[in-house]
Amino acid sequence: MEFTTGGRLEVRISADDVGKRVSVRRLDEAGAPGAKFADTVGVLTSWDSGVLTITRRDGESVRIAQSSLVAGKVVPPAPARRRGPAVTFEELARVCARAWQPVESEPLGEWRLRAAGGFTRRANSALPLGDPGMPVGAALERVREWYAARELPPYVQVATGAEGTQERLAAELERCGWFREVTAQVRIAALAPIGDLDADVSRVRITRACDAGWLARYQRFEEPGPHVTKVLASGPSVWFASVPGDGEVPAAIGRCVVDGRWAGFMAVEVDPAYRRQGLAGAVMTALARQALDEGASAAWLQVEDDNGGARALYDGMGFATHHSYHHFRPA
Repeated sequence: MEFTTGGRLEVRISADDVGKRVSVRRLDEAGAPGAKFADTVGVLTSWDSGVLTITRRDGESVRIAQSSLVAGKVVPPAPARRRGPAVTFEELARVCARAWQPVESEPLGEWRLRAAGGFTRRANSALPLGDPGMPVGAALERVREWYAARELPPYVQVATGAEGTQERLAAELERCGWFREVTAQVRIAALAPIGDLDADVSRVRITRACDAGWLARYQRFEEPGPHVTKVLASGPSVWFASVPGDGEVPAAIGRCVVDGRWAGFMAVEVDPAYRRQGLAGAVMTALARQALDEGASAAWLQVEDDNGGARALYDGMGFATHHSYHHFRPA
């Protein structure tokens, strides 16, 4: 990381650069003998009262005293990923939203309020893709009221880590007393290599609807009421995969939504008794082949940060992180 001009460290950023991607170097302990440097790269989301806030790719906000700065500069947007299809944040966010639709929704300016009886945060959170048509503080109060009327906790889904994502909104939420409750990665890949995997798909059953056995394996709810099946069935072209087990409940399941060039993979789960037998890969491969038959060429999925096993599986299939998203709720 190069900060110098003619051998001198320089601070070449100011409050006018709020909203831009920056790289800064600061002293870990300002003024301490032998103090070490620390570097931070991210979007400059505020510069108030001598304190900078930089939101990093992973969504974490770092507060830095202006007095500790020894160098700083504006840097270009993060380079485009070499793996996977080219896509903007907004295109991918809208594709993801169409694959997991709520039971009820209402616009708030260009935001969308979504509810589905509490079944998953994705279907029960505000999606802010644009201007809410009012100050953010007022929009957040409206979010609180809307979800309170439905006896649901208020959430806002915010993305970070790619060009055009929402670092400034994330910082504004934190300033309003909201905090991140969960973080997940949105990953993308070319679809054909997944369909070409050497996986035994002979046992994988592909259907248009999920039955009671599929729902029993999914286990993301207490009772699979109509709101659950409506969310799962939503999307342009929805497919369900299952691998029979010893009883009525499948050994493995998965869901895929085909939307133009995109195939989204969700709900890939394997009975612990059947793990390490390649069933997750078989489910993904069978669904990928179905999506390829419908003309899709690109793949996406979402995986929570703390799901190391799933992340390793998807690494092996060629998925790369495009951006992260976070669900914020008030303290």
